[in-house]
Amino acid sequence: MDQKLHHHPSQGIPIAKHTSQIRVRYADTDQMGIVHHARYLEYFEAGRSDLIRALGVSYAQLEQQGIFLPVIEIHANYKKPARYDEIILVDSIIYEYPVITLKIWYNIYDENRMQLLVEGWSIHGFFNKETKRLVRPPKNFLNLLTLSW
Repeated sequence: MDQKLHHHPSQGIPIAKHTSQIRVRYADTDQMGIVHHARYLEYFEAGRSDLIRALGVSYAQLEQQGIFLPVIEIHANYKKPARYDEIILVDSIIYEYPVITLKIWYNIYDENRMQLLVEGWSIHGFFNKETKRLVRPPKNFLNLLTLSW
């Protein structure tokens, strides 16, 4: 992807945004003391969960309504490594109202230097537990997005 994800000029104004703070654990790092690349997907997940909770609903509540949000596609562009015991900030951003899928953009920064470490996005389907099919998002979820900004 050619565009700089942390600027998102073509995306417009965010519908929802949340910043999560995470301290890098020793278990997240390799022998060189830098975060293993797969851990950033976990940081995306933590940011995504925090964003949805900040909207006023949790993953657990969506699941109680019979809706799951499986990852359909995910992308990460690694810029600089995070290191053990650093505090990183995960910006999770929604730019578009979901129809059947939800796209969330992520920017991970080093809190001290505010350098972009990783940028990326994930796409999730609204999956109905009973019918085992993709469905439109629940109205209460769309209402929360409308009210969030």
